Amino acid sequence: MSNHDYATLVREDRVHTSLYRDAAIFDEEMDRIFKNTWVWVAHESDLPGKNTFKTSWVGREAVIVTRDRDLKLHVLLNRCRHRAASVCEKKQGKASVFVCPYHGWSYDPDGRLRKVPHVAGYPADFDTSESPLISLRVETYQGMIFATFNQEIEPLETFLGPARKWIDLFMKQGAGYGVKTLGEHKFRFPGNWKIQLENTTDAYHFPIVHKTFLDSLDEDTENVFDVLGQGGWVEDLGNGHSVMVMIPDLIDLEDNLDAPIPERFAELADELRAEGHDDATVRKVVRAVGGSGFNLNLFPNVACSMAFFRVLRPVTVEETEIMHVAIGMDGGPAAGNRMRLRLHEHFQGPMGFGTPDDAEGWERVQRGAAAGTDLWIMLNRGVEAPEGVADAGHNAGDVSAETGMRAAYQQWKRMMAA
Repeated sequence: MSNHDYATLVREDRVHTSLYRDAAIFDEEMDRIFKNTWVWVAHESDLPGKNTFKTSWVGREAVIVTRDRDLKLHVLLNRCRHRAASVCEKKQGKASVFVCPYHGWSYDPDGRLRKVPHVAGYPADFDTSESPLISLRVETYQGMIFATFNQEIEPLETFLGPARKWIDLFMKQGAGYGVKTLGEHKFRFPGNWKIQLENTTDAYHFPIVHKTFLDSLDEDTENVFDVLGQGGWVEDLGNGHSVMVMIPDLIDLEDNLDAPIPERFAELADELRAEGHDDATVRKVVRAVGGSGFNLNLFPNVACSMAFFRVLRPVTVEETEIMHVAIGMDGGPAAGNRMRLRLHEHFQGPMGFGTPDDAEGWERVQRGAAAGTDLWIMLNRGVEAPEGVADAGHNAGDVSAETGMRAAYQQWKRMMAA
């Protein structure tokens, strides 16, 4: 398929169904998008000290995220340079060396080839320094670790652009203690990765798909989650990134801390006071525990979604792996982090009120896309955003607008047709 052909598949207000179903397009996405842009691989708190690691993915390629003995971060292809066996099968941990189980080649956490067994069997000019693990370019922002195969790409901060403001706001959930990961769970759904990408800035589905979640809440909390009725908006942040503001009062968690503490957090506030925390700390922690009032979509694979990270991994054209990462306060009160985990389980957990319903919706989109394969996926919803809310010069629509989806697909078009 030519660059022109890819460009014809994305219009201003719709995309072609083949973007969900064509395996050849999927293969090209892995090369043109996932190997050519910044991809989220881990959070710095996943690697808490020297010689720590976590395995991850960049598109379909397995990587090891490491922190060496000098605390420098590396992202390395999980492939021995000898005969291609993976050198690390553990999810996370500590290791001063990675040893290939097939022929024993060993590598330092920075990727350097440390030792080759029976090296005398190689030609005299065999130079071990020329066979390190392949290293990707790696940069971080606010603890979020990104990697790329593209050594010529713009710096990460430039790529994030206006999204940095929203990342900064999201990280206020650390309540002054910093943010750390608290755990994760993964699941797969039989559908294309872009179906989930669309969902993060889709408020239109919320009162329909998540009615059981809303019915599980007390009246005051249900009013907080009236996402279509609070004057929110969706904003195109450039480079395929977007933000959906559902609860404008919770954009900046440090604003209006003198407001009454919601009833559902009263018991937590009492516990924090009993532990000796002053009133200012109690209010800051309680506010942070509830999460931010927006979802931030970072193209192509990670979302800062109200109170957790959602990471997508394309597996095949019709299968995607989702990882939900719970986050909390790094060094903050245990009671606050415990409450965050309970809230996470309520909606995002595998038996929660949100994730199973979302996953069924995504699966049915993929199944429905098999009928009428010459049809288009409509992305034309949206009226103007409330006046004065979006940053000047940014394309924005009301909270139910499909602005974020259109932004992501225009970035898809730019990368696929380049």
